[in-house]
Parts: sequence; C-alpha cells; structure tokens
Amino acid sequence: MKVGLIGTGRMGGGMARRILGNGFDLKILRRDSRQTDPLVALGAHVAKDIAELCEDCNLIITMLPSDRILEEVALGTSGLAKWLAPGAIHMASGTHSASTIEKLMAAHHSQRQNLVCCPVLGRPDRAAEGKLGLLPAGPPAAIERIMPVLRVLGETIFRPGENPLSAVAVKIANNFVLGCAIEAMGEGMSLVRKYGVDPILFHEVLTKGLFNCIAYQSYGDVIAKEDWGRVGATASIGLKDAKLAIAAAEKVGVTLPSGIVWHDHLVKACDRGEGALDWAVMAREQFRSSGLE
Repeated sequence: MKVGLIGTGRMGGGMARRILGNGFDLKILRRDSRQTDPLVALGAHVAKDIAELCEDCNLIITMLPSDRILEEVALGTSGLAKWLAPGAIHMASGTHSASTIEKLMAAHHSQRQNLVCCPVLGRPDRAAEGKLGLLPAGPPAAIERIMPVLRVLGETIFRPGENPLSAVAVKIANNFVLGCAIEAMGEGMSLVRKYGVDPILFHEVLTKGLFNCIAYQSYGDVIAKEDWGRVGATASIGLKDAKLAIAAAEKVGVTLPSGIVWHDHLVKACDRGEGALDWAVMAREQFRSSGLE
C-alpha cells in the first residue's frame, strides 16, 4: 500500500517514522523543510502539491491542527476531494469539529471516495513508538483495507462505528475528560503545595494509587516539575479542543461546567503568551490564582 501524509509536525512526524520503519512507501507534501528533510533521509518521497501526492497513493492521512487547514487541504480548489482517485481513502486523524467532518463526508461521497475519521489518542512520543490509541470510523471495507497501517500506528484500535462522526464524538469527549484531569491535578497540587508538600510526592501518590495510568503519569509529571516546555499538545491546541468540546455539547444540549474552567485557564495562558507551551500549563494558572507564583 502506498501512503500519503499531510502534516509532518510532532504527531504526524512520529506517525511517518512508524510507516517508513515498517516497509510502507510513504509520500509527504513539501511544506516545512525542517519537518520533511529528516523524513526524506529515512526514505520518504516528496510531492510538490496535493495533485502529485494523490497520483499513486490509495491512502492519504491528514494530521492537521485546525478545521480551517483541513478544509483548505481537503476541499480547496486543488484539494484532496478533487485529486483522490475513486475508491481511495482519506484518513483524517486530527481533532476536528463535527461540522468540518460532515463537509468532508459530503465531498468525498460525491467523488466516490472513502472518508475514514481516525483521531489518535496519545502524545507524540507514543506515536513514534507505535503506541497510540486509534479511533477509526467509516466504511468497514475501507477500514479493513488500511488495517495493516493502523496496526503499525496504534497499540489499541477502537471501533466507534461506521459513521465518521462517532469518532469525532469519542475523541472530543476523551480530550474533555483529559482536560478535566489536568485541571484537577493542578488544583490538587496547588493544595498540597500550600501545606508545604512536595508536588512530586503527591504525583507519586496519585500514580501509584487511584490513578496509575498514562494521563496522570505523563501530565502529572509535567505539572509536578512545572516542566511546561515538555510539549505534547500546546496550550493553543488545547484551547481549540476546549472550544470543540463546548460547541459539540451545546449542539446536543449537554452542559460541561468543568470544561469552562479549563477553557478559561487556557485562555489566560494564551493571553500571557504561553500558547506554545504544553496545555498542562492550565495548572500554572491554578498555581497563580492560589498565590504560588
């Protein structure tokens, strides 16, 4: 299977390395040479534009940071919907809104192309190790065709359903719960610090007790050590995810009061110029409001 990839940042770059390291032909779009040159050195081919990318690839993966960029890439005048061959598969792996995925569903269907919405779960280091969680939703036959690639990228593959919007809902809800966990850790660490307790000790209590899991281990460590520059997802991306969660909830009449808290903390962090730091920096806002900075 020949695979094309658009989006070679931290997450997409890790995915690209997994694809290249497991015997697949990979073609990437020439965008930022700082991102693409290391992949070319590993054997990736480079396309000058989307038309060339689609020439001989029956699977195109996009890992893009926003709805606007995905719509431009997929639906623009020279986008994927124009150049993908009938029967080819577009696997959208970023975190996107239901409205954008609905637009892609309509466009690809009209061109007899397949859309698989497959958001990923995990930080970029997990991508490089092939240990992501994957949420492929779309036509079952298309998912089976790309299963060899999915097994290379992910340690666990969840199947939300045939409707691509089911993957959107699961990914947004997952990020919402993760954001609440980061917010709760920031509040808990503020409390123990006020009593003179080392937050690293509290992190150990959490991760060797009730919350022995990746989210509390990785993000809790960032918060305890205040290592905001150890970026998995940036605060700007986290704020986008908060907005997606709130919008998705409003669309179906669900209230997310906890989401408002971490949304507001991320707004403050971004207003301070901290948008490029890890989104765990929302805990820093809790520290500040607690008089700890």
